[in-house]
Amino acid sequence: MPAKKNKTTKLKAKPGTKKPKAPAKAPEKPETFGARSNGPSRNELMLEAKARGVKNFRILNKQELAEILKDGTTQERANEIVAGAVARWKNGWGTGKRREKIPT
Repeated sequence: MPAKKNKTTKLKAKPGTKKPKAPAKAPEKPETFGARSNGPSRNELMLEAKARGVKNFRILNKQELAEILKDGTTQERANEIVAGAVARWKNGWGTGKRREKIPT
């Protein structure tokens, strides 16, 4: 029985042809790591708040964290911000509105 030819044989390149080369350098992307236009991240603010001893810093949003950590913010103002955030957080942990039973 004669041997079967493989249908998927690779074509051999001619000796005079060369493969096109990939570009030497990839296009440069602008650096985003250190060049933030909107300030430090929430995580960085949370770490600083933890170091300063701010209570309930995990439930504060980015704007509240920035306000508390700003120079010139009094302790009373920081306590007001935290109290508002705690009230907002606790409000989300309820049973919700009671639904009226639908007669069947």
